[in-house]
Amino acid sequence: MLHRMALRVLPSLSLAVTEGAVRKQKRIVMFVPGLMAFGCYRLAKHLLPLTEPWVLLTVSGVVGLVTALAAYCVGRTSAWRAVAREDGFRILIWIAGWIGFVYGIQLSLLVLALLWLVGYDYLAHPDGPAMMAIIISCTAVARDAFEIGHVRKVALMGRPVPTFPDGAPLRSLLSSRATKWAPWTAAGLIVGAAGASLGYFINAHQSAVIVQLSAVTLLGGAVALCAYFGGIKPQSSWTAGFFETRISELLKYWWWPGMAFASTYYLVVAGIVIFLIREPGIPTFYAVVGGGLVTALMGLYGYYLGHRRQVEEQQGDGLTTGLLRCPFVMGILGKSGDIGAGLPTPSTSKV
Repeated sequence: MLHRMALRVLPSLSLAVTEGAVRKQKRIVMFVPGLMAFGCYRLAKHLLPLTEPWVLLTVSGVVGLVTALAAYCVGRTSAWRAVAREDGFRILIWIAGWIGFVYGIQLSLLVLALLWLVGYDYLAHPDGPAMMAIIISCTAVARDAFEIGHVRKVALMGRPVPTFPDGAPLRSLLSSRATKWAPWTAAGLIVGAAGASLGYFINAHQSAVIVQLSAVTLLGGAVALCAYFGGIKPQSSWTAGFFETRISELLKYWWWPGMAFASTYYLVVAGIVIFLIREPGIPTFYAVVGGGLVTALMGLYGYYLGHRRQVEEQQGDGLTTGLLRCPFVMGILGKSGDIGAGLPTPSTSKV
């Protein structure tokens, strides 16, 4: 789900996908696949045993795969043949396999876990949760694939896009800055495992999962927030940027993407344990392993987003008035005292 964070946190991407015309078209792109996903569910219900988690997730993944390719082409505003020629099969395979199939399965597990937490167990009452898992994951896949397609289109038109969200910049970071990001992942691994272990003291399965989820959410968000400042200011201590930013902006970033995605990843882990491994809850061992991995991942992703933000600052021309209208990026993307100073006047800004 790193692509989702990048699309909302990095200015070059957020500006591209939050323009008025793009948002209007995106609503249609999400609505139509949702209707088609409902039809696919109704058909699959009569042909396949959707009461089996593996079957349901496979169907959701296949629906997501087809949806991702179609939505990406809509975002590119080009025919299939032109897209294949201009983008190459590597990007299309990534869109289909990762954004469509894998991401669709993750979202379905997320939906099933959320419903389980509120007492709507897919294993006991499969119809409703199965339908919602397919439809919700399909609409989210359509949204993200459309946005990525639009980003690719504007990049081909010559608009600077320093970070295309296909994972290539992350792989480069992993190989070139291991000494920088490794401490954040190690810290996340330790605090996440410790936080998730608190569920050991709770007997009820759902209550224990709520305690585990709360701990991983709070700690994962905090690690991501601190790691972000470590990435954006690699030559100095992360505390410098942290204490120069307003409390309100720190809380915004702690909540989104920090806590929001830490909880999302842990719910996916919960879905795997409860519905695929068939545990009645999340035993302490699985909680410790899952909580540690999730929080470590948030540390890596937080550092990565800060690093890419620094790259965009070095390659770009600063903040624009358009950027200040984008959700989740105002304030946290720079020192609070420097935002106004680096902002072009409305008369000269390019929106």
